[in-house]
Amino acid sequence: MNFKTIDIFVEKKKVAKVFRYVKTKHKGIKFFTPNSQNFQVGLMCHKKNHLITPHIHKNHKKIIKDMTEMLIVFSGKLKVFFYGNKENILKSTILKKKDMILLISGAHGFKVLEKLEMLEIKQGPFTSNKDKIKFKAK
Repeated sequence: MNFKTIDIFVEKKKVAKVFRYVKTKHKGIKFFTPNSQNFQVGLMCHKKNHLITPHIHKNHKKIIKDMTEMLIVFSGKLKVFFYGNKENILKSTILKKKDMILLISGAHGFKVLEKLEMLEIKQGPFTSNKDKIKFKAK
């Protein structure tokens, strides 16, 4: 398993990273995001009986400015829309089975094109009235 990555920019700002599933073999660890990004995505492919060194993650205060989301499509098709400052659609992409997308910043919306099963992973805690602003698509 591996992924081809595509960065999506809206108004000169990176708003998402798409992970297109590619059926190839991969060995070891490959991170698709830089260490400086507030949400990390990596692929690990190891042989049977490979040991990953036990570890614990240190707790310390971090300032997170963007609410990052990761969507993983298990089945179906999803169209993702990216909006500009004037709340108009500037770009879109279609995700299929085994594709993923890291939504880094900016406004986005979705249309289900085929019956969909997907997993959403985002940072918490989440309070919808403080963390989300909804608007009508133009």
